[in-house]
Amino acid sequence: MKEQSPKRKLRIRIFIMCAVFSAFFALLFLRLAYIQLIDGPKLQKLALEQQTRDSAVASKRGTIYDRNGKVLAKSSSVYTVTANPNEIRKAKKDVNEIAEKLSDALGMDDEKIEELLKREVNHVVIKRKIEEEESNKVRALELPGIILQEDAKRYYPYGNFASHVIGFTGDDNQGLGGIEMVYDEELKGVPGRVVALKNALDSDMPFKEETHVDPEDGINVVLTLDETVQHFAEKHLETAYLEEKTLQGASAIVMDVDTGEILAMTTKPDFDLNNPFELIDEAEKERISAIADDKERVAELSNALQSMWRNKAVVDSYEPGSCFKIVTACMALEEGVINENSTYYCPGYKQVESHRIHCAKREGHGMQNLADAVKNSCNPAFIEIGMSVGNDTFRKYYEAFGFLDVTGFDIPGEANGVFYAKDNFNIVELATASFGQGPKVTPLQMITAVSAVANGGKLMKPYLVKELVDDNGNVISATEPTIVRQVISESTSEKMCSMLENVVANGGGSNAYVKGFRVAGKTGTSEKIPRGSQKYIASFIGFAPANDPKVCCLVMLDEPSNGEYYGGRIAAPVVGRILEDTLNYLNVEPQYTEQERQSLDIFVPDTKGLSQANAIKNLTSEGLKYTVVGSGETVINQMPKGGSMVPGGSVVVLYTEDVATRKVIVPDVTNMSVSQARAKLAESRLNINISGVTGGSNSSTPNISVKQSIMPGVTVEEGTIVEVEFRYLNMD
Repeated sequence: MKEQSPKRKLRIRIFIMCAVFSAFFALLFLRLAYIQLIDGPKLQKLALEQQTRDSAVASKRGTIYDRNGKVLAKSSSVYTVTANPNEIRKAKKDVNEIAEKLSDALGMDDEKIEELLKREVNHVVIKRKIEEEESNKVRALELPGIILQEDAKRYYPYGNFASHVIGFTGDDNQGLGGIEMVYDEELKGVPGRVVALKNALDSDMPFKEETHVDPEDGINVVLTLDETVQHFAEKHLETAYLEEKTLQGASAIVMDVDTGEILAMTTKPDFDLNNPFELIDEAEKERISAIADDKERVAELSNALQSMWRNKAVVDSYEPGSCFKIVTACMALEEGVINENSTYYCPGYKQVESHRIHCAKREGHGMQNLADAVKNSCNPAFIEIGMSVGNDTFRKYYEAFGFLDVTGFDIPGEANGVFYAKDNFNIVELATASFGQGPKVTPLQMITAVSAVANGGKLMKPYLVKELVDDNGNVISATEPTIVRQVISESTSEKMCSMLENVVANGGGSNAYVKGFRVAGKTGTSEKIPRGSQKYIASFIGFAPANDPKVCCLVMLDEPSNGEYYGGRIAAPVVGRILEDTLNYLNVEPQYTEQERQSLDIFVPDTKGLSQANAIKNLTSEGLKYTVVGSGETVINQMPKGGSMVPGGSVVVLYTEDVATRKVIVPDVTNMSVSQARAKLAESRLNINISGVTGGSNSSTPNISVKQSIMPGVTVEEGTIVEVEFRYLNMD
């Protein structure tokens, strides 16, 4: 074989080398192409993260307003202090010294700060949501690796006002309850960003070049709540909750019957929206703190907080008791199986198969017409009414009134009503359901149904959010009243309004009577399961004026433990007070009877500086009596003071000399009638201001004083006004 020439060997060698280099460059090109085209976006992102610090700038959360523009929740600018421990370490700064300086500025434990700064990470949070004063202190320190980030803090001007409705936010400004949670997307806005360049040591570049992306503020939410009406409901429910020692809480709702707007909604006990993770029950707080096991303690705390945040008016169902008789009567009237002339005999019980079901009045009501059966809240009569309706029709109306569905309300966690399965809804169940025992409803469902009875039969969808607006007041979206369905006719509505007005004027709802306003309503008292537990729910639902309903109010007291548990005795007065304040606030014109007009309170004229003769003339012209202390000619003082409200015929003490005011001891006037209490106070030369019920009932049992504003035995000035509250105590 002929040996290859040196030139040929060289050419082969060159060819192989070129092939190798070509393959190498081809592979290199492919690799570069892969990096550029496939991994490019990923590597760009990594490079950007390595070369920049990207910090979020919190957006300003939208404001929550009441229907009149009063602020219920707002955000203010604050700062969050963060640190980059790696940057501090690379800068070779003394961590102990930095921790001590931050400790002084932030009022924190320096050891806790030092522990955070020693972590091998690029980001730790030192303290959230600090105010301007603290942020200025931190800024003045000019510490390396310490960063102030713009943040926002939620603030609730009224604290524990409407807390279950408004809800609250967490550390990251996310909504955690109520409207804050449901409308979180609209309220929170879009966060901004600050992008700053970093060097190889992971610290800021010396020229501090930054890019700012401004945040977009959140949308504002306008509620249907009226701050003033909410205040009335909160105040009167709180009083009842405490006085009746209600073990499982209480709820109240005020609704516009024509639109379904919620004017007030409150649950007691409530909580402070500015400190929502702080238990308000001191005994519960101590119990949980004493638990040794960490996991068990955390679990118990979580359960206690969830219970505290629970909105009973929306998420809890209960047996409505006799309040449900309104619905039963409407069913029967609408179906034409009864009329206003229907009569019922009550011997004190009704036998249904093997069950003897008693009336609240064990001796019975005797013969009565429909209006009397409603007024007397007679169980045997309503069992007959329910039987005349029948199982299938009863269920049909139960569903039509909205008790089997959620209302679609704005608050999360709304419960369904509870009713029997078709196979389990038999004659005995129909009998008890007819007077509100067995089925369960929520307070929201109950007030929605009764508002339909009041407004001509239209079932309205209840709602809490009136509109969404921007900072310039432009309406982004608005909620319009929605008619769900017509459940009864206007004729049936008018008949029921008249009968329910009779309940307050002459029956078991007399404690809800309001002077000058025609109030309609119904009592409710239900025993909780298991029967015989002696645990009750007292409730009352009322609306006014009965001849032209504007607002409806429901009050529910869960397990009162102060000796009284009948809805007519302890819930009806609360509804009466809320309705009285609300109707006056809404400028609904009173319609006084002649008897009511004569008993109206009057303002005491201010007679200071007047001659004795003119002072006496002014008082007597207003229907007031007087007594003079001193021998001077000019009045220098008086008791009660000018501008006070007193009943006609009260005595005003006129002082014409600078003498010590005469003192008297306040007597005990509880458990007395109006005339007895008035006479007893007059004997002590004191005036009476009557609150509660002083008319509106034909009951054979008189109204009795249950509370006085000044305790017996206290020494006061002669002529002082003592407010005395009266109630009927034979109500169920």
